[in-house]
Amino acid sequence: MSWKRINSLDSLAQPFVKFVDKCYPDAFLFVIILTFITFLLSLGFTESSSLEIVNAWGNGLPKLFTFTAQICIIMITAHALAHTDPIEKLLNKAGSLPTSANQAYALVAFVAGIASLFAWSFGLIVGGLIAKFVAIGCQKKSIKVHYPLIVASAYSGYVIWHMGYSSSAALFVASENHSLIQEIGIIPVTDTIFSSFNISMAIITLIAITLIAPMMKPKNSKKLIEVDTKKLFKRQPQSIKRFTSIAEVIENNRKISFLFGSAILFFILNTFYTKGFSLDLNIVSWTFLCLGLLLCNSSIHYVNLVNNAAITVGPIILQYPFYAGIMGIMADTGLINMLANGIVQISSAETLPFFSFLSGGLVNMFIPSGGGQWAVQGPIMIEAAKVLNANPSFVVLGVAYGDQWTNMIQPFWTIPLLAIAGLHMRQIMGYTFVIFIFTGLIFGSSLLYLGSTT
Repeated sequence: MSWKRINSLDSLAQPFVKFVDKCYPDAFLFVIILTFITFLLSLGFTESSSLEIVNAWGNGLPKLFTFTAQICIIMITAHALAHTDPIEKLLNKAGSLPTSANQAYALVAFVAGIASLFAWSFGLIVGGLIAKFVAIGCQKKSIKVHYPLIVASAYSGYVIWHMGYSSSAALFVASENHSLIQEIGIIPVTDTIFSSFNISMAIITLIAITLIAPMMKPKNSKKLIEVDTKKLFKRQPQSIKRFTSIAEVIENNRKISFLFGSAILFFILNTFYTKGFSLDLNIVSWTFLCLGLLLCNSSIHYVNLVNNAAITVGPIILQYPFYAGIMGIMADTGLINMLANGIVQISSAETLPFFSFLSGGLVNMFIPSGGGQWAVQGPIMIEAAKVLNANPSFVVLGVAYGDQWTNMIQPFWTIPLLAIAGLHMRQIMGYTFVIFIFTGLIFGSSLLYLGSTT
């Protein structure tokens, strides 16, 4: 089939684009609405009083402070790294690769997906950057592309992050002395992340989003919104300055930042040597910091890069405590237990992976954190697997797939990507609704098949 004919999904995408534009609330208002919904559900379906629910909410607010700090450091250091001169030159080259609009959409989705398999945070940052530079590259070649769809293609790659190396649920059950070890023992990553089923589904889903992204391009060229380079690049002209003080000479000496970055690199490599190649949020943060220091022009240059990046984490700092509050309500009132009991009643050993997927998707709307969600939902779903004599590794995959699936309609994780790309959530989520539909069919049908092999 010719690339020129691949545009049949525009008619499906446009209603969602219009719906999101008119009806979808801002990400902060979204969490406020979810908080009230959780409050009402707990009041109506549990025995908790209004005061008990409010206390559960208040006690939950600080529970993700450590995680929030880790997320912010990752986002700031990744953003700073991405804006060092060598990385921007590399991305400029990547942006020049597409020779058509369809290739641009497909390339962005594919690269963001691959990056997400490596690490979820890496996928978001790389997604925003590759979207920006591909759009700029197309503009230089006079290739008309719809920038919101380019950015939506980047976020679409995030739909497979839980199939990759940073999968929270899979890494949790594979760790020594995890809290569920008495119930299920250690489930090695060869049964989850590196199982033939998961690898096959990751490849299939990656191919699917790579093909679907260009199919959503607007048929009407008048609807195209091109990238605004003036908005994305607000750099002040650099002039050669002669440093007259000792402080200025030290601040602008590249050797100092390079030496400090090398020290962090040594620490990371030594950690891998002694403990094996195992990623966590801290190692990811130090990796971005290390590379940023190695590639920046000087220590004061890196400080300026971090200052420019800091603005991207404001919404995360504001919103994440409220999601922690929602998590507190669901855990302390027993609302999550009620959901799990309902799943057990309608499930069998064969269908539990599928219903774990649906419940994982639902819970992710209220707790958009793979680790936080598994901490709340994991023990209950594992207990369901025991009751139904189902394979616990299948349940882990079901919850993981559900968590990544509804990110396509949950606006929280668009924040860092959009901060880089310079767009608003409403401009891209109509397209990710389409990805949500198709990947839901892929994930749901595959988990039904997996359950049948029990």
